[in-house]
Amino acid sequence: QVELVESDGGLAQAGGSLRLSCVASGRYVRTYCMGWFRQAPGKEREFVTSIKWDGSSTKYSDDVKGRFTISRENTMNAATAYLEMTALKPEDTAVYYCAASKIWGATAPSSYDSWGQGTQITVSS
Repeated sequence: QVELVESDGGLAQAGGSLRLSCVASGRYVRTYCMGWFRQAPGKEREFVTSIKWDGSSTKYSDDVKGRFTISRENTMNAATAYLEMTALKPEDTAVYYCAASKIWGATAPSSYDSWGQGTQITVSS
């Protein structure tokens, strides 16, 4: 497992942009894929995007494709994942979670074994 620490969330107007970051630390952090999930009130946690351990591949949900971009930077014992969110919509409002998994391409929360604390993103109309 790795430890994940997310940046603070924020508030944006519809059409605006926000950026999240997630620092992952641990012995084998560079072998983990990193992803972002979100959970709106009364809804299940849903997959947003993920990136392969070396940054060579990315995956997006249909809801965010073309609007959100995931990237990552690897150092010797840590990795930082970024989530650039543009053209935000009120329906993007949710708690966003950073997660790590050994499985590339996984979209089910159960496939991720490390989680960040969650951070609130609110988009006003």
